[in-house]
Amino acid sequence: MKLLIANRGEIALRIQKTARRMSIPVVAVYSHHDRDAQHVLQAGEAVLLPGENLSETYLNIEAIIAAAKKTGANAIHPGYGFLSENPLFSEACEREGIAFIGPSAASVRAMGNKIAAREAAVKLGVPVTTGITGEPDFLLANYDKVGFPMLIKAAAGGGGKGMRIVCTPGELEQAIENTSREALNYFGDGTVYIEQFIEGPRHIEIQVLGDKHGNMVHLFERECSAQRRHQKIIEEAPSPALSPEVRKKMGESAVLLASSIGYYSAGTIEFLVDKDLNYYFLEMNTRIQVEHPVTEMTTGVDLVEEQIRIATGEKLRLKQSYLVQKGHAIECRIYAEDPFNNFMPSPGKIHLYREPAGQHIRVDSMEIKGKGTIHSAFDPMIGKLITWGETREEARGLMIHALSQYAVQGIQTNIPFLSGLVQHDSFIRNAITTRFIDDELENLIGHVKKLKTSVDPRIPLLAGLLESLKIKDEKKDSVWQTIGYWRNLPEPKLRLDGQEHQLNFISITPGKIKIRENNAVTETLLREDDSASCLILDGLSYSFHACADEKGVITVNVCGFQFQFERADMARPEHVDVFNAGELQTDRSNIVSPMPGKVIKVNVKEGEKVYKGQVLLVVEAMKMENNVLSPANGTIKRLHVKEGDTVDGSALLVNLE
Repeated sequence: MKLLIANRGEIALRIQKTARRMSIPVVAVYSHHDRDAQHVLQAGEAVLLPGENLSETYLNIEAIIAAAKKTGANAIHPGYGFLSENPLFSEACEREGIAFIGPSAASVRAMGNKIAAREAAVKLGVPVTTGITGEPDFLLANYDKVGFPMLIKAAAGGGGKGMRIVCTPGELEQAIENTSREALNYFGDGTVYIEQFIEGPRHIEIQVLGDKHGNMVHLFERECSAQRRHQKIIEEAPSPALSPEVRKKMGESAVLLASSIGYYSAGTIEFLVDKDLNYYFLEMNTRIQVEHPVTEMTTGVDLVEEQIRIATGEKLRLKQSYLVQKGHAIECRIYAEDPFNNFMPSPGKIHLYREPAGQHIRVDSMEIKGKGTIHSAFDPMIGKLITWGETREEARGLMIHALSQYAVQGIQTNIPFLSGLVQHDSFIRNAITTRFIDDELENLIGHVKKLKTSVDPRIPLLAGLLESLKIKDEKKDSVWQTIGYWRNLPEPKLRLDGQEHQLNFISITPGKIKIRENNAVTETLLREDDSASCLILDGLSYSFHACADEKGVITVNVCGFQFQFERADMARPEHVDVFNAGELQTDRSNIVSPMPGKVIKVNVKEGEKVYKGQVLLVVEAMKMENNVLSPANGTIKRLHVKEGDTVDGSALLVNLE
């Protein structure tokens, strides 16, 4: 076998690892954005997919098939997303004699379409929620059969896209239009349907694995209730909520549903579970899941290897009676986004990247080597951090530690938010539903900020100061050398996150700093290894990463949080304010783009009168639609863009007068 991986980023690298272990040569494909990406550099061969848009590159069936034929690849693994659930892709592979590492096109059609999947579940007696299907006019005329609140869902949706909650009749028509457009953009199918919205449910899914000989097993469940914008950010296995009886029934329902369509390969049956542990079929994902590592960590099964073996016709090596869950695994998805700004995507250049490592810590990521770029054209996920423990509490404690060692500088990430979430009392008590983050976001943000303020400010202050001095010890037995001129400037003024601080230095010698506080002398030890620098203060050790940006502002990562450090006794770098999409801009005449992206809708024309807060345009970036609002009442003087244009961050969009 020679395997082409029709994907990018962390999942492409994850598949490569199993392929290498199985001695299978690998071919990568890439767009010009990914020319220097690790999934390209680590592959034996790589083929460029020419074009600017996803439809020309990672969604281009003809180009990917051509790449396989050009390199002699006789198998293709689609990963997740992109073409992984497109039956036309698996059919194209079959026509060309290329093994598709996934289910049959018939299975994808049966379960990939959410409406057809619901109908199949009903026939088998698997519980489903109330819903209606049909054209938009039919949905608008018959919505009362479902009642409010309701969900508008894309028939071909997934990954949290193509889904909106509607609470009143007045919202319905616009929600159907927006969901349909989003579904058409992401999945090539604008069909939507209406489904009952269950208040405060859990999202629990069952991993199934079947072969081409009729054998089928489940590998237990994953708890996926911690979500923002209907997209999972923390998953764990096993679910701490299920009783053994409900776990058994859900597994049996999943196997029944998958077996009924002759399913083979890895697949996931997703359920909603209410407070009484009643479960309802949600959908089936006919591919490997983002969160598959927590199943691998608790069962010892390499799901990608099983996919490959099944695709070659091997019988399933697993028996249901032999499968057990061992310990507990938690996965946190690391996203380039700003949780303090409504999870706004944060594309841009990374100038420092460090991953945690250690026993029972796993990182599936883009494997950025020191520096890299997160492009607005793609999903904002950087990677996944997974920890395992004998108990949930062990896995949670290790996750807190691992998050504190994960450093990404240059862009915003959700790492501090994840750290705060796994330390929140509701997560500890397992009182999480799919609505928890959205409903408690303000409290969660406050909790995260409180955790940050609990970090001893001396640590980021010392780390930032030492980085600003750049005085490394050549002997490597300590980190910094003696600084003679501190005798002349013992009390530098420092600024941390905009607040001024002052430290009274007594001495800085190799491996040791002495400062005076309230007439007492505090001694801080300094250590360094290949992965991080370390400060030892009051008997506690703090690993940190510090790096200066192009403007001289130093970012310090310590205890899972980022701090901005500056020398207040030196010239302060220039600061640039950036507005948030969906908020009013301070410049009332020149309206600019919130970030790099694509203009997908223009709602106004030149000469049109507009009101304050009106949505003028929609800019799409990293699979998220961002509304650009009018900052005031006025008239559109000039439009600088049209639908389909690609724009840079802060590009001029509209002149308003």
